Amino acid sequence: MRNSARFIPSLFTVLNLFCGFLSIINATNNNLEQACLFIIYASLFDAFDGVVARFTGTSSKFGVELDSLSDVVSFGVAPSFIMYRFYFYQMDGPGIAIASLVMIFTSLRLARFNAQLVGFDKNYFSGVPAPLSALTLIAFFLFYFNKNFSPQLSEIFIYILAFLLPALMVSKFKYDTLPKFSIRELKAHPVKSIIILLIIIMIIVTKGDGLFAFCLFYLSTGIFRALKNFVRRLFRPAHADTEEEMKVKTTNL
Repeated sequence: MRNSARFIPSLFTVLNLFCGFLSIINATNNNLEQACLFIIYASLFDAFDGVVARFTGTSSKFGVELDSLSDVVSFGVAPSFIMYRFYFYQMDGPGIAIASLVMIFTSLRLARFNAQLVGFDKNYFSGVPAPLSALTLIAFFLFYFNKNFSPQLSEIFIYILAFLLPALMVSKFKYDTLPKFSIRELKAHPVKSIIILLIIIMIIVTKGDGLFAFCLFYLSTGIFRALKNFVRRLFRPAHADTEEEMKVKTTNL
């Protein structure tokens, strides 16, 4: 039974990969809405493969590697192709280069994540997770690109996202991990769990419009956390460093 259960999380991972493939096909056929929706479906399968792996106790190195390969397609290649197909195609070579940044930096981020998998801080991500980067981009295209935003504002935002998202993915900014679907996690992080529940309700009530706002809020948390720490270090009294050094020396003795 245990050997059979090992394939269940991988099935969700393969569905994630397949959704990325379907997103690319729909983008090729100029079906922007379906292309974006398949990335949302991919993110759901990506979340559930981890839940199922923990529930069945079948986490493995193979699953981690397969998950990363699937994420490169669904959250790297597909969003980059959407950007190129629906905007940057008009710029020829430079457009290809700009659109490819999300794909390239998604690959770099996932490679770094796998290399640092042992011993990393489970309460924070280092850099924006690839699925969140992809959701930010497709939420913009699905609900705001030339819709809620004017063509001029849409053009500004697409350039910002094309350069900002790749940079944030490989940054050292700390981003909160989402609480796992378990009673223990809910008890350990009640505030975070309530906030996530409220965000889900907001997205449902707004029929998806709130997804982009949530993504922008999440992106800002890592930036503001880094700025707060920078200002705190900048204005920290000089003797504070000395006291910390003395503590380290005393501990070593």
